[in-house]
Formats: sequence, C-alpha cells, structure tokens
Amino acid sequence: MNPAESLMFSQPIANQRIPTVDVRHAPEAVREAAQDFEAFFLSQMFEMMFEGVETDGPFGGGHGEKVFRSLMITEYGKATAARGGVGIADQIIQQMLATQEVQP
Repeated sequence: MNPAESLMFSQPIANQRIPTVDVRHAPEAVREAAQDFEAFFLSQMFEMMFEGVETDGPFGGGHGEKVFRSLMITEYGKATAARGGVGIADQIIQQMLATQEVQP
C-alpha cells in the first residue's frame, strides 16, 4: 500500500481538530475560483432539472432553443452562486485555505 492509500484508509483520530478559516477574509482569487466551481456545479444541476421541460409550441423547440437554453442555464448557475449559492463555495474556500495552511 502506498502512502496515499494509507492516508485514504486511515481511521480519524478522535481528538483531531479540523482547521477552519473565516471565509470573509479569503483572498479574492480563492473566492473567485470557489464561486466559479459552485456556479459550474449548479449549472449541471439545473441542466438535469430542465431536461424534462418540454419546449413544444408555436414559439419553442428547434436548434436555437437548445443553444439559448444552455446559455440561460449557465447564467442561472452564475447568478445563483453570486448571490450566495448553496454554500459549496464557502466550504471550498475553507478547504483550499486549510490545505495551504493559511491561518485565520
């Protein structure tokens, strides 16, 4: 077993404290990367939600509808993440900064 596998399968230590970082003081580049990831994740979720929505009718359907729908879904993901999202970005920021051992 290589060192990475031993870490993956090791049991957690009972008194181990997971470092947390105040996300309000995160560098802007880290915040932007985390928000972009959350926007992408949410866009993928929204795409699955919109898969079953029919666009038939006199003004719907066709190739143009598919193109504009994908753009709309991407923007929904970005807008949702920009307004706080579902909390994924905050968790990513904490993990990124903890991995880099940044002190709060």
